[in-house]
Amino acid sequence: MTVFMETVSAPTNIACVKYWGKASIPFNTPINSSVSVTLDQSDLRAVTTASVSSDFTQDRLWLNGEEEVGAASSKRFRACVDGVKRLATDKIDPDTKQVLVSKAQFAAWNVHVSSYNTFPTAAGLASSAAGYAALVAALSKLMNAVETYPGELTTIARMGSGSACRSLYGGFVAWRMGGEQPDASDSLAEQVADENHWPEIRALILVVSDLKKDTSSTAGMSTSVATSQLLAHRAKHVVPQRMLDIEAAWLAKDFPTFGQITMADSNQFHATCLDTYPPIFYMNDVSSSVIRLVHLYNEWAGEVRAAYTFDAGPNAVIYTLDKYAKEIGALMLCYYPGQGDEYVSNPEFAAELAQVELDSTLLAAVEQTGRVPSIGEVKKIYYTRSGPGPQHLDPSEAIIDPNTGLNTYQKN
Repeated sequence: MTVFMETVSAPTNIACVKYWGKASIPFNTPINSSVSVTLDQSDLRAVTTASVSSDFTQDRLWLNGEEEVGAASSKRFRACVDGVKRLATDKIDPDTKQVLVSKAQFAAWNVHVSSYNTFPTAAGLASSAAGYAALVAALSKLMNAVETYPGELTTIARMGSGSACRSLYGGFVAWRMGGEQPDASDSLAEQVADENHWPEIRALILVVSDLKKDTSSTAGMSTSVATSQLLAHRAKHVVPQRMLDIEAAWLAKDFPTFGQITMADSNQFHATCLDTYPPIFYMNDVSSSVIRLVHLYNEWAGEVRAAYTFDAGPNAVIYTLDKYAKEIGALMLCYYPGQGDEYVSNPEFAAELAQVELDSTLLAAVEQTGRVPSIGEVKKIYYTRSGPGPQHLDPSEAIIDPNTGLNTYQKN
């Protein structure tokens, strides 16, 4: 058996102006544009190996070590596989210039795909965005896919998971809603600025829950579109100006404006969830306490130094700048303490936090709110930054056996 394969990693992204609600279910297009920060892959990434062989009898997919029964007929998986196959070109041996796999063979042969996440799946940390971006990136590398227009691969990733289109680029990335083209080819991702434009940006992620959320994003969006008047108003009258303002703030490295818009949009997104009938509750009491703590910190500082945002889940993402990261990290660690050496993902950062002495006036202000440290409310804290898009990995990191074409990844 001859198996051809490629392995890539892809990042998650956390939106600052949220996508919520589909304009077209068949094309998986949004009712409003959105923009996000692509996060570094040191801790948070999806790793995917895509393989093809004339001996494969059907398409197969493994997620986190478990085979997904019926994956070959899954609408999302099929859209990504078939979409990339349409862009495939001959795979050429770089040394001999021999055609290893022709475009026609890619179209005819079946694929085996294995993928895993290094962070909780379906808990509101955009795991599907990383997963489908990795799928499209791995398939496109394997099949030597060539776009017919800029951003075409992002439109394929969009068919798997809307926000996945943004994970195909690094830095600050917009998903333009489109709506003018009948084939939805204008609903695509564009890189506003790469990860090197604003290198001082940092993100603290407080994992409040690593469990699968009660209401999936797809189900929640559908109900919101059908019942929330606030959602329709937001999409038409609020988001367009916010997109202009936050993109300008990012390009100008204006953190107070960026932070204010990010927090306001997160609040409004969750307000539309409450305006949905019946209401959807993605945040919990711990999430609310993080919001209160961030606002209190900014008030104490006299400026916006930290900005929270919550996707469809209770987990908090706090954006800040490197010069404030240790202080904010120490504040969160003080009031959301954990146990074990791996509670804070970055050992060096954890050691630095242990040396921070928080200002007594800040602690006094927090105490006025009645907040007391509580172990267990936060499961883990990630410390990261903005990072690049998908990365091509060495064959040694493949998670499909080159001799059998079967999954080799085992979940710990």
